Amino acid sequence: MTLLTEVKVPDVGDVADIDVIEVLVQVGDVVTVEQTLAVLETDKASMDLPSSAAGVVKTVHVSVGDKVSEGALVVTLEAAKAVISDAPVVENVKIASSEKTETPVVTKTTVSIIEVKVPDVGDVADIDVIEVLIQTGDTVTKEQTLAVLETDKASMDLPSTEAGIVKDVFVKVGDKVSEGALIITLEIQSATSVELKSDPVKEVATSATAPAKQLATASPAPRDSSPVASQSGKSAHASPSVRLFARELGVDLSLMTQGTGRKGRILKDDVKSFVKKALTSGVPAQGGAGIPPIPAVDFTQFGEIEEKKLSKIQRLTGQNLSRVWLNLPLVTYHDEADITEMEAFRKALNADKSADIKVTGLIFIVKALVAAMQHFPTVNSSLSPDGESLILKKYFNVGIAVDTPNGLVVPVLKDVDKKGIAELTRDLSELSEKARNGKLLPSDMRGGCITISSLGGIGGKAFTPIVNAPEVAILGVTRSEMKPVWNGSEFIPKLMLPLDLTYDHRVIDGAEGARFMTTLIKYLSDIRRLLL
Repeated sequence: MTLLTEVKVPDVGDVADIDVIEVLVQVGDVVTVEQTLAVLETDKASMDLPSSAAGVVKTVHVSVGDKVSEGALVVTLEAAKAVISDAPVVENVKIASSEKTETPVVTKTTVSIIEVKVPDVGDVADIDVIEVLIQTGDTVTKEQTLAVLETDKASMDLPSTEAGIVKDVFVKVGDKVSEGALIITLEIQSATSVELKSDPVKEVATSATAPAKQLATASPAPRDSSPVASQSGKSAHASPSVRLFARELGVDLSLMTQGTGRKGRILKDDVKSFVKKALTSGVPAQGGAGIPPIPAVDFTQFGEIEEKKLSKIQRLTGQNLSRVWLNLPLVTYHDEADITEMEAFRKALNADKSADIKVTGLIFIVKALVAAMQHFPTVNSSLSPDGESLILKKYFNVGIAVDTPNGLVVPVLKDVDKKGIAELTRDLSELSEKARNGKLLPSDMRGGCITISSLGGIGGKAFTPIVNAPEVAILGVTRSEMKPVWNGSEFIPKLMLPLDLTYDHRVIDGAEGARFMTTLIKYLSDIRRLLL
């Protein structure tokens, strides 16, 4: 005997004319209790419409774009019943027949349990489990991320080897695992077709006495793990929980036009992959902190163009500066120093024919900068990664931004407080030469405490340099200029050097920044103070 069951829209509150945005079944599909038949969407949320019964889809009464309300008929299900009144209902059997054959076909489902273990991860043991993304009872697809593992060098997603229902989870956040460690067990269901020579209804009635677990309904087809483009060029759909997850990460779902869920539906894994890809490429997931990205423009419509690839140095510099600009509250303090006497002393040194080096004004700035940092330890510090403490440095290394054909590099002068003008001049000359020839080693650009960016040889009156994190300050220098300075009774000509100090306001406040600059100017105005 065949029974027909109508599945209708349940009580959804005082809401009418709800949009049908997805229909996930078709005629002939075998569905289980609570399996999602369609997805409905109001102006506030989307909701899955579960099946109230198990069976074979006889008729589908809705399509994408329809509007439904409580009580609207969604599908009609056909369930095969045993003729014996006390026999349990068999819902995993689909009987197919046609006018051309009298041999019915019965589809039976078998259940198996498989173990998912940590795969070969190289010669690494005791890997931290930092995230477990599933729980008992969840339905997972092949390649779906089950957990996230982390070593001291990288994090990695642990994918499922098969699709199925999670039976047991054997790990939790904080555990340490190695290759071969058991993560979960999966219940896998597979369907087989068997031809029956006798009366199919009697066969069903006989098999109905078997345990219900052996006659479990076939699970819905697993989601395709490959991306599926959304229909009509619109953004793919996502459940309210996924939308909330995306908002917490600052991801604009309108930028995601495809997902790995059924019919292109966006899943949490898709959002995570989107963020990871954005971080890897150095482009923030939404243009940075929720800022919409700059739209692409086809410049060829205006005239002839030429496309030139950025060098690796330029790409990395851009990524680092974007990261700093978005994460650090930057303040720039502008002032100028009277370097009339310093410049006169420099020229006198270079006039000595016996000297084998030529001293630049930059070296005096380096020495004065370090002298000022010794009075203000916070300028020679870095903020801890958790933002809870300052790391105060007892060494004094100064980075010098150098313009090269391949981009900006920052070699570091080491132990400035322990070296004299002549030795620092030689060090700077060697580093500059190596930078221009592309021969700087990684060790030549590490360990800086503060950076100087000098545009003095080019021009300008002021600019706003960006801090070279994890340092907390950078000093900008532009071209010096003769100016009339009032001394109380008359104007006298003075050589004035513009200075621009940008600092991380989380570490250095405005008053301290001003006091630091005043101290620096004092040393530059009278370099004899460096001897005190």
